[in-house]
Amino acid sequence: QVQLVESGGGLAQAGGSLRLSCAASGRTFRSYAMGWFRQAPGKEREFVAGISRSGGSTYYADSVKGRFTISRDNAKNTVYLQMNSLKPEDTAVYYCAAGGWSSDRTSEYDYWGQGTQVTVSS
Repeated sequence: QVQLVESGGGLAQAGGSLRLSCAASGRTFRSYAMGWFRQAPGKEREFVAGISRSGGSTYYADSVKGRFTISRDNAKNTVYLQMNSLKPEDTAVYYCAAGGWSSDRTSEYDYWGQGTQVTVSS
């Protein structure tokens, strides 16, 4: 069992930056691939970024490639999402998730956090 708690969301201006964190409970964090997803009002939850168990491989949605960076610190049981050059269309609730392997599909993840709101003003 893994519990995930996101933090770091808030209000940013277009072109600004935010850093999200996701802290995981338990001693098996390094056994899970991690992902960040987001969901805007009236839209389906979509993949943002993923990272392998070791952190050696990362994956991004085309819409955030070059602007967002996912990383993890297995010693701290934490995964991060650095978001730069933010756009109003990045406004959404951001969720972190843990699963058996890296994937862009929500169905491949077993555990989810409660989400943190990110709002980008123009």
